Amino acid sequence: MKAIYLHAAGAIALTFSIAACVPSAKMPIIVDTPEPVARPAPTATPSPSVNSAPAVQEATYANYLDAPQTSGTWEYASFPFGSQALFNGRTPETSFAVNCLSSENRITLQRPIAPSGPRVMRITTETVSRSLSAQPAPENLAGITVSIDPRDPLLDAMAITKGRFAVALDGERTLYLPAWVEVSRVIEDCR
Repeated sequence: MKAIYLHAAGAIALTFSIAACVPSAKMPIIVDTPEPVARPAPTATPSPSVNSAPAVQEATYANYLDAPQTSGTWEYASFPFGSQALFNGRTPETSFAVNCLSSENRITLQRPIAPSGPRVMRITTETVSRSLSAQPAPENLAGITVSIDPRDPLLDAMAITKGRFAVALDGERTLYLPAWVEVSRVIEDCR
């Protein structure tokens, strides 16, 4: 029986403590509100990220696999510093390279175009789509490059994608490149 009295007493005490916290209708609630402070409008600051290149007019596709494949062929070459898969398109601006720099344990994706500062390079495959920051190439390479760790899943997606992968670079035509064995060989050379 004592437990029932204790529970009843606790419930009554809780009721009175809650009632004490609730303001009565007769007592007005006064809230101090600070005077509004005039703040200057935010100014737009330039983004320190990647430069935007002029837009290129080209057809758009709901699925990159619907786009016509870029004309050209892949060639594989081995060098003392590593290896390279070079896509030779019909024009210089349709060329692309996947380089294994084995001494540096990295892979570079390279477009041999006139560098004009950092840009965004977008790689699209059947399973992965990623935007990467492309930089002007160092002295030993030409154009603009992206460095990738050899174990990055993006490289696997490029090697095993359904038929082709897309390489878009701000200000340049999108390349729709076949996923041939040369790309896989360079990736494996760096692993």
